[in-house]
Amino acid sequence: MKALIAICLVFLGCCTNVIFLELLVKEDPGSGNLITFLQFLFIAIEGFLFTSKCGTVKPRIGLKDYTILVVMFFLSSVCNNYAFDFNVPMPLHMIFRAGSLIANMIMGIIILRKTYSFSKYLSVFMISAGITLCTIVSGQEIKSTQTINVKPTTPWDDFFWWTLGILLLTFALFISARMGLYQEVLYKRYGKHPKEALFYTHLLPLPFFLTLGPNIWQHWNIAVASSPIALPLIGVEVPKLVGYLIGNVITQYMCIGSVYVLTTECTSLTVTLVVTLRKFVSLIFSILYFKNSFTIYHWVGTILVFTGTIIFTEVLPKIQQSLAPAPSEKKVK
Repeated sequence: MKALIAICLVFLGCCTNVIFLELLVKEDPGSGNLITFLQFLFIAIEGFLFTSKCGTVKPRIGLKDYTILVVMFFLSSVCNNYAFDFNVPMPLHMIFRAGSLIANMIMGIIILRKTYSFSKYLSVFMISAGITLCTIVSGQEIKSTQTINVKPTTPWDDFFWWTLGILLLTFALFISARMGLYQEVLYKRYGKHPKEALFYTHLLPLPFFLTLGPNIWQHWNIAVASSPIALPLIGVEVPKLVGYLIGNVITQYMCIGSVYVLTTECTSLTVTLVVTLRKFVSLIFSILYFKNSFTIYHWVGTILVFTGTIIFTEVLPKIQQSLAPAPSEKKVK
């Protein structure tokens, strides 16, 4: 029952979070650092009150180990958010991040000297092909959204910023993969402590946001200056972007908290499948609801990415195995 509730909250929280994220990005493409800071601050405060009990509960995993983990987590989050400021559209951003299996496989081969079956390499090839196709097609339909340069831009300028955004996503992808391997090592050494890990991975990065202070303050002022809307249920009026930020922070807590719980309740296969299906549902909703540009080539790339992911997680063989009739016992004559 606990796993089932976590799966439902992953879909509800993560999919709703994508809605608020896209609403924010459409209004203010450079608000990624503000969004991440508020998410981290909210989860850190909640963890300090209810997990750490105001600092009275000592962590089971050493702070040095957590520090290494959160540095990678912070770099990955910031790079992913900055990509929105470099002409990377939301559907491509979501598809590109769905290629985390590729990065995990490469890092596993290099660091852990792992070997994989043919089906794993096939799935990685399909995912790579899908991401490459979507990247090329999106690169031909670039619209300027970057806010760093206020001067009029040329097509070459737009392509340059878009390329930089793709490089940021690539870097974040491999940093996330390395973080996953390191997290796996910590879990084997100290055991799984989802609430504690959630708290410290959001508390320790907060000082890093001081380096992004001017950017965060700039976009907070943009949010405060937006037109007012009434919050549902309570009817209080707040600036529109502030309301979107509140919704994004709450749903992000629901999403990532449920994923952390799911890792302790289910196998990695189940977690990967749930996260993959959640990404697919979010992608389809983003395309249909927000009317994002999505050609037949994007669809082909998307199908390749998610089919490859399903092959990688070996879902079909597991289903066939579970549905296969049990061998009948031989009758004793």
